Amino acid sequence: MSSAARRTLQQQTRPVPPLYIGDRLTQAEFHRRYEAYDGDEKWELIGGIAYMASPQRVHHSKYEPKLSTILCLYEEVTPGVEVLSNATSILSEESEPQPDLALRIVPDFGGQSKTKKGYVVGAPELVAEIAHSTVAIDMGDKKDDYEQAGVQEYMVLCVEEKELFWFDFASRGQIAADPRGISRSRVFPGLWIDGSALIAGRLSRLLKALNQGLASPEHAAFVKRLEAAHQKRKPR
Repeated sequence: MSSAARRTLQQQTRPVPPLYIGDRLTQAEFHRRYEAYDGDEKWELIGGIAYMASPQRVHHSKYEPKLSTILCLYEEVTPGVEVLSNATSILSEESEPQPDLALRIVPDFGGQSKTKKGYVVGAPELVAEIAHSTVAIDMGDKKDDYEQAGVQEYMVLCVEEKELFWFDFASRGQIAADPRGISRSRVFPGLWIDGSALIAGRLSRLLKALNQGLASPEHAAFVKRLEAAHQKRKPR
């Protein structure tokens, strides 16, 4: 066996190092270690540093299904839009998070992210996280990673403060609620969310706000734009 072949064999059989909280890694090395990891814990690479998610508390698991329901219903009537839950997203050489929820436009309809080997590559248009409070990493380094990667809107429900933050990175501001307490996505027209209803866990009120948004002219126009973008990408 040649020396080159022996080196290749050694590389193939060498154990993959474990992940440790605080490891400073490239995305490629983090991904290699994460794929070899045999535990059930959720790991993320944020700003080039490996983090393991905390155990999920009741509040987190209480809010996520409500928000997921709204996003899934929006997906149902908006062709070319896809909801993702805890999908590994490769954003840059230093960032590989697993957002609680994401809403994206699929590539065939003009979306900015792709799917490669079963993973999201590039930034979904909208990302949503459930955070324990405003001091969580979701409101700091992770927010910075999402903005730098090209996420257009970022929604964070902070449980302790009972507040919904909805960032519009294009304007470098936040999406404010109207006098009725309803916030409206700018990237996904018709996605209307009643923040106080989400915090209170009132699904009926959430559905009422969403249905109003789906009946709006803005949503109808968005559907037409998506369908037109899809037609342009169809093979002739």
